[in-house]
Amino acid sequence: MEVTLPVVGMTCHSCVNAVTGALEDIQGVTSVHVDLTGGKASFAADRADFDVDVAIRAIEDVGFDVPEEYRQATVRLPVVGMTCQSCVQSITGAIVDVDGVEELKVSLEKNEAEVRLKLLRTNVQVKDAIDIRGFQVLDQSPQISDMITITIDVIGMTCHSCVNSITSALQAHPGVSDVHVSLEKETAKVTYDASKTNPRVICTAIEDCGFDTVYVYDDQGDVQASTPIATMTLTPAADIKSHDDQATTATLKVTGMTCASCVASIERALKKRPEIVSVNVNLLAEMATIRYIEEPSGILDGIIQQIEDIGFHAEKQDADGQDKAQLKIFGMTCASCVNSIERGVKQVAGIKSINVNLMTESAYVEFDSSIVGLRDIVEQISDLGFDALVSDNSANAQIESLSKVKEIKEWKAAFIQSLLFTVPLFFLAMVLPMTNLGMEMMHLETPIKGLYWTDLAQIILCVPVQFGVGKRFFVAGYKSLRHGSPTMDVLVMISTSSAFFFSAFAILYSVVSSQHQKPTVFFETSAMLIMFVTLGRYLENLAKGQTSVALSKLMSLAPSSATLLIVDEETGNVIGDRSIPTELVKVGDLLRLLPGDKIPADGVVVSGSSTVDESMITGEAVQVSKTKDSRVIGGTVNGLGSITFRATQVGSDTALAKIVKLVEDAQVSKAPIQGFADVIAGYFVPAVIGLGCITFVIWTIVFHVLSAKNKALLPDIFQPDGEDWFFVCLKLCISVIVVACPCALGLSTPTAVMVGTGVGAENGILIKGGGPLEAGHKVGKVVFDKTGTLTRGVMDVHKVCVWPETEGLFTSNQLLLLAGAAESRSEHPVGRAISRQSLAVSSLQTTEEYATVTDFASITGKGIDCHVAIHNKSVWQGSGQKYNVLVGNAAYVVKDRRIAINRNQQLAMEEEQVLGHTCVLVAVDESLVGYIALADTVKPEARVVVETLARMGIPSVMVTGDQEATARNIANQVGISEVHAGVSPNGKTILVKSMQETQQLAVEQTSKYPIYRRYIRRRTLRPYVAMVGDGINDSPALAASNFGIALRSGTDIAMEAADVVLMRDDLCDVVAAIDLSRTIFRRIKINLFWSCIYNVTGIPLAMGLFIPWGYHIHPMMAGMAMAASSVSVVLSSLALKGWRKPDCTGIETQAGGGRWWKHIFTRHPYQPVASDEMSVVREAPGEDLELGQISL
Repeated sequence: MEVTLPVVGMTCHSCVNAVTGALEDIQGVTSVHVDLTGGKASFAADRADFDVDVAIRAIEDVGFDVPEEYRQATVRLPVVGMTCQSCVQSITGAIVDVDGVEELKVSLEKNEAEVRLKLLRTNVQVKDAIDIRGFQVLDQSPQISDMITITIDVIGMTCHSCVNSITSALQAHPGVSDVHVSLEKETAKVTYDASKTNPRVICTAIEDCGFDTVYVYDDQGDVQASTPIATMTLTPAADIKSHDDQATTATLKVTGMTCASCVASIERALKKRPEIVSVNVNLLAEMATIRYIEEPSGILDGIIQQIEDIGFHAEKQDADGQDKAQLKIFGMTCASCVNSIERGVKQVAGIKSINVNLMTESAYVEFDSSIVGLRDIVEQISDLGFDALVSDNSANAQIESLSKVKEIKEWKAAFIQSLLFTVPLFFLAMVLPMTNLGMEMMHLETPIKGLYWTDLAQIILCVPVQFGVGKRFFVAGYKSLRHGSPTMDVLVMISTSSAFFFSAFAILYSVVSSQHQKPTVFFETSAMLIMFVTLGRYLENLAKGQTSVALSKLMSLAPSSATLLIVDEETGNVIGDRSIPTELVKVGDLLRLLPGDKIPADGVVVSGSSTVDESMITGEAVQVSKTKDSRVIGGTVNGLGSITFRATQVGSDTALAKIVKLVEDAQVSKAPIQGFADVIAGYFVPAVIGLGCITFVIWTIVFHVLSAKNKALLPDIFQPDGEDWFFVCLKLCISVIVVACPCALGLSTPTAVMVGTGVGAENGILIKGGGPLEAGHKVGKVVFDKTGTLTRGVMDVHKVCVWPETEGLFTSNQLLLLAGAAESRSEHPVGRAISRQSLAVSSLQTTEEYATVTDFASITGKGIDCHVAIHNKSVWQGSGQKYNVLVGNAAYVVKDRRIAINRNQQLAMEEEQVLGHTCVLVAVDESLVGYIALADTVKPEARVVVETLARMGIPSVMVTGDQEATARNIANQVGISEVHAGVSPNGKTILVKSMQETQQLAVEQTSKYPIYRRYIRRRTLRPYVAMVGDGINDSPALAASNFGIALRSGTDIAMEAADVVLMRDDLCDVVAAIDLSRTIFRRIKINLFWSCIYNVTGIPLAMGLFIPWGYHIHPMMAGMAMAASSVSVVLSSLALKGWRKPDCTGIETQAGGGRWWKHIFTRHPYQPVASDEMSVVREAPGEDLELGQISL
């Protein structure tokens, strides 16, 4: 039976909750729906003879009226037995005769009678009248398949204001018949008509209120479905491109690249292929990410072959390493062993393929990790009689690749080899002629006329360097020239070959000519160029290896083994333990940690207590206490205690693996500014070769013109008789080719990105690549979510109020101590918050130190009742008394326990509830003493962060789905003036986009200013908007913003959508992330500036433009300069390792005091401003173009 009653006096959602609770407590009531706007309460009863008067008294008991003149009940009675319209008429005639029936509607289709009754208990007479006519009225409505009850996990509720918001939103939703939201359980129980709505729409309605939904359970408690928003993939708008849906992505390892020209040549060659969609080649990571159309098959093999034809080595990287493994197998003796292993492993469910190699004693296995684990495969091989170990060479190889171990060894060997031959060659060519004895030795001829001993010695010493060490330059240079994509190797090849072959030609000419004059040779130039290039590459790779130290450290954090506890399946007791490789740990394994152990997987502590050093993950050097139910992170280090934990994420699903993957992806991505360097690199080598040829031709012409007029006009670089003019011009040409270096230009951006992202990871700031880095330095406004971002997201005591009538009996502290002692045994979030605050007030560790609690009783969802005896005189004068303490909601204290509350007290509580605070009443010895208001508190660093951002010229905005009053209250506490309340997730996205348009418009408006003012104005205006959030409902806005920042304490979806993930739940890292992106981008610009300046000044100097003033560059010095340029750029990027987080704390201590030199040498880049300065700081340029607050 369904009943609807008018209710007078409801003014807010607290009233709705009171009426709802009163009706739900009535035995026989199955569901309740209270309509605040319509002023009525509807409920369903499980009996047709339900006493409506009981419901009316319940409503009146909580302070509301059901007027006598309007006491009508609309009753729906399910009727069984109707078959035709005659039945309908018969029932209608029977009911009409009953007194009190005002309206009647009998439905044959629905098998029900809907009756509006004026008098109470008339429903019983109606039921009897229908029964007399031969029909049956069911006590309970028949099961209707369309009515479904689900329970939804709701994340983000902190107070009753949140409960009211969700309840109101769902009650207004068509098709929803019943809603019950539990703050304690963080759930929403919803009954709905499946023909009118569905769980997806219901979850969306909850998320529109600003909360996150995770799982939907049916009324049996089984998981019915994940909510759609939790499973969708959010892609930032900047990453959405028009592309063919059939494109395949492949990752290739490309070795042999040395400069930006190498990158440009690979990208240019591959982009010519029609099946290629996009190509991204990273110089430092030696990775190429290629999207292509796999039609016809074998395209990837052709791509790899083309890269190798250009002069580089390429091989395919496994895209999904978690379902593939390489095992080392011991004990095989013949082919029969191989067949036995392959046949036995293939019988295991989930095995896709296995390939065993007898010679290498290894096996390569592909498997479905959702069906079978790696440990199952190893155990299966062991059961077959062989020993198997996981061969984890891939991680070691990757660490070595990042550290440039192979390249460092190769270039070091090449440098030493060239050094051994070049030093004596340099002595013969440059030092020996400086002495008289040396000059005589220089002119000693061999038996062959025209061939001198010193020249012969030089060519013998030069050949191993030119064609031994220099072979790699010739091979790579030849391949790149063959494909029309010259690289740095071509420049080395041309310059060294010119010096060597022209010297060799000079010797040959001297031998075959009739004059047999001693030839002019410069073999030392060729050898020393190669020596300096190899030295430069050696130093460059040493420096490059340092750029990825942070990532290498992260990859090496995982321990090699874990201690697995063996559990008896029948008793559940631990019967032993054994050590296993970390790769074999499975979800659900029980693992033991001894003092000093590295944690092998993510999990939850089952027993024991300890402290854990999580600094390598969070960047915060603080020992974190771990007790039962605490979460532990793989790769962190256990302290002095011993704990047992259950693995929840293993392998590539651990937090450490995800961090490593994120940092890897960031370091191989390109910053947009790198496109500038790539464009220049594409034309650099041909242009340099052209300039070298022009230099040779021009100086040849200059020499002949001036020689014809007056040899005295020739520069000193030319000999007086001019016989060696050819070699002078050739040296100038070689100097031009050698001094020009595209390497410095190509390394400017990727080295800074790699070092910067690594430094960020070490400090708990994960930046997803070069794009976000570049966007971060342009941020001109930061939008903060409220719940969980600016606030802690947990309940804290906000106010303790003692009624004026009882102020003489108890103080506010005493009231808190009593309530805290009473709540010390409670598991409710509100109770824990009160107990925690009472201990803070008393400065004690436990409640037992000042009070004894007896006769404790907890009434679920209502409150507690107990006796409290105070025995500590230091916290309570006159201790020793015993009090009966009640703590609970109004329904429990006032209604159930019948403790009186006056109107003023009721209004005081309602004022708190309007601000979103949760209020609990405290009664002592059956008398109401006061109330405790709890609220979601602001994070302690929030105000300092807002003020620091303001000092940086970045105004802050708060956006929330909460009500206006609560939002304004939080905003005032943190110092934010621009507030947008009641905004849905979609509204947040719209808000962010409108701010982006406004910021961009402000920048565009500067075009009307003169150039110098435009430049100054644009330096202060930044067009990008950053969004800081932690929940699923923030994900669309995070993706839409230019610089999305997610807190790791939030949801995985938020972290996926964001550009930056902060590993600590500390808002100071928001400032640090923006500062780091500014620092990195500033370093990129410095690198690009100096690499450009180097070439702009070095090439003209090498071309001989300053020869009239006596300045030019010898080819050997040009080689040294070329090597130094690359090394200097990498060292410049390594300077980022000195970055430290800006200090956002200690406003007073930073502002003044202390010695003057401390202010010079201590890094405080962004001093927070005082509160009274905020209004001045917020008047940023372009503020007049801001849109007004958006009402969504």
